[in-house]
Amino acid sequence: MPKVTVAKNAGFCFGVKRATDSLENALRNALPGEKIYTLGHLIHNEAYNASLERRGVRSISLDEIFAVANSATKESPASVLVRAHGCTKETAALLERLADENPNFRWIDCTCPYVKKIHKIAAEADAEKQNFVLIGAADHPEVVGIMSYFEGEKHVFSSPSELESSILPVPIDNLHKKTPVMVAQTTQNLGIWQECQKIMKNLYTNAIIFDTICRVTELRQTEARELAAACDFMVVIGGRESSNTAKLYEICRKECGNTVWIATASELDRALLSGHKNIGIVAGASTPSEEIEEVYKTMSEMNFEEMLESQCLTLNTGDVVIGTVTHVSDAELQLDVGAGVTGYIKAEQITDDAAFKLTENFKNGDKVEAFVIRVSDIEGVAELSKKRVDADRNWLNIVAACEEKTVLEGKVAEAVKGGVVIFCNANRVFVPASQTGVPKDGDLSSIVGTTVQFKIIETKPGKKAIGSIRMVQREARRAQEAEFWAGIEVGKTYNGVVKSMTSYGAFVDLGGVDGMVHVTELSWKHIKNPAEVVSIGQNLTVFVKSFDAEKKRISLGYKTEESNPWNIFKSQYAVGDIASVKIVSMMPFGAFAEIIDGVDGLIHISQIAAQRIAKPADVLAIDQIVDARIIDIDDEKQKVSLSIRALLEEAAAAAEAMPEDYAAEEAPADAE
Repeated sequence: MPKVTVAKNAGFCFGVKRATDSLENALRNALPGEKIYTLGHLIHNEAYNASLERRGVRSISLDEIFAVANSATKESPASVLVRAHGCTKETAALLERLADENPNFRWIDCTCPYVKKIHKIAAEADAEKQNFVLIGAADHPEVVGIMSYFEGEKHVFSSPSELESSILPVPIDNLHKKTPVMVAQTTQNLGIWQECQKIMKNLYTNAIIFDTICRVTELRQTEARELAAACDFMVVIGGRESSNTAKLYEICRKECGNTVWIATASELDRALLSGHKNIGIVAGASTPSEEIEEVYKTMSEMNFEEMLESQCLTLNTGDVVIGTVTHVSDAELQLDVGAGVTGYIKAEQITDDAAFKLTENFKNGDKVEAFVIRVSDIEGVAELSKKRVDADRNWLNIVAACEEKTVLEGKVAEAVKGGVVIFCNANRVFVPASQTGVPKDGDLSSIVGTTVQFKIIETKPGKKAIGSIRMVQREARRAQEAEFWAGIEVGKTYNGVVKSMTSYGAFVDLGGVDGMVHVTELSWKHIKNPAEVVSIGQNLTVFVKSFDAEKKRISLGYKTEESNPWNIFKSQYAVGDIASVKIVSMMPFGAFAEIIDGVDGLIHISQIAAQRIAKPADVLAIDQIVDARIIDIDDEKQKVSLSIRALLEEAAAAAEAMPEDYAAEEAPADAE
């Protein structure tokens, strides 16, 4: 029986898997009566597309979009999925408009994040008035979609010779006058792309070249080349429309003359397999794993799981293996990875979180997928890295998060020069200081160890990601502001915090939106500065007096009728009552005395003493406490008249009425 080897990266790529998962999700969550469509075939695989037809998912052309959108009703809604290759800028705009016009029609964008990235590059190059060059197949749906995002001078070349013949000996149009930007179709042959890069760099030193070949495509092509070189028969599985499968076939055929291309297991001629010792299987990005399994079963009596296990009988550096945990400590994990080899993963190869305890998160029997760093056949051990596998897998999620502007969450691991580092699912994300939300020249270490939300704003070759915490904070503030302005009304009460003060008032943070309390609204008494009443950071209950949503201005009130000193005075005193008052100032015509905080009364000079006096100071002193009778309250003018003399006269009259009693009280104790 020949040895059959299936390439590790055979089958669905990230973008295709994402598209098929979106379709399955749409089917699972379909509304009653909902019809599901795909704009063109979702992926380039005839068998898969036929299975969709059997499940009621119909592929439609752009010409049918209007009819589908217009026929969608509440009883029979419609959803259209855009394939992983994407669509043109105009088509996306049309779908968006139709969805806005009819709430019963929706579209789901399944465009691969790698393709979306090229859309963005093309749009930015167009905005900069540069020239655009794409290496790929001009009629491929992915290429057609990409080119729609660039309206200036643009060119598509399928090969190095085509590129070279077009720019030599005379450069294309204005390529020599403007900066040329060059990208590749995501499934482009790596060798062809590298040759085109050399040509472009030799002729245009100012050229900007983006490596846009999907990394999975690179791995798939490299692996296919190596596998074909080691085998005497190769089987390439994939749809006839699949561009990346066609490239795999070209690569394998160049290395191994005995190479066949089939779409399904039924196309495989078993007679061709006889006489071969080593047979390899590779599959395009649109080939389901079930199809690969079916082909393998056709070629061998082994089941698919046994075949996969057989691939792990030998361990090599760079392999990805699944091992069973046999021992756990906080320093490392030990695993049985088969082939008589013990694998171990050091703590630092699992996570960068120093607080992460292996003994709390792993147990014997757990299955762990890891990357082989080093193998020692003599010692029978292999050094592994779980972090490397996690980073490889999750990098695609980072790319998708960048394209889709998804909010992520992670812990700030350390402050470094120019910013901080966040580890997100084993991937290192650098956040520049200006994007941390920490004030300029502030202490970046203050957020180390905290869990923050952030967005990926840029990805670079080498799995480098740039993030922004500030962007999420800004969006949260905007949402908070929108909610605030939607609910504001005159008289509404808020609990706020004094944010800053000026000579004319205090600014209060109401929760992302500031309002101002004018100095006259802070106290019923006359004050010269807000600091006499409030302080920075003080919690304050305020109410809306008026607002201008367009100008984002809010006038707040703080003093209330309940706190009005005049009302408090009126609730405690009436004409005729006696009050203990404090002399606060004196004038030639009388003295002012504080009855309660905020309310003063006038003791006219004629009401200070029983006899005539020249001035109030002859009898009274500042801060002196005296009793006085309230003889008048002017509610309209909020004025109070007091009299000490009235009490003195009352006392004199009482003494005159009972002279003997008064005399007895005032006589010395030894008068007898």
